Amino acid sequence: MVVKEENPITMAEVVSLAGEGEKADAIKKFISNFTEMPVEKAKEMKEELRALNLMKLKESHIVKIVDFVPTDASELNKVIIETSLDQDEVTKILDVTKKY
Repeated sequence: MVVKEENPITMAEVVSLAGEGEKADAIKKFISNFTEMPVEKAKEMKEELRALNLMKLKESHIVKIVDFVPTDASELNKVIIETSLDQDEVTKILDVTKKY
């Protein structure tokens, strides 16, 4: 099997794609320990973060932000440890996360 494309998805999207059955129920139960955000809200937040057009913000960062919904700069820095954001970028991101 060859992986042709890799796309990070949020935990809410995993729940929506899990399907039905015993394994799907176990996945949903496990993920519910970490997030209760509906998939529609998760997709909405992803789009708002993408719309910021921040050069340093990769798709994998956006997914992490949606999954953990940081509420302050220190939480955001824990979520995105490999990228250094300036204060303006942090403020823009946190303005989005505060809505959710």
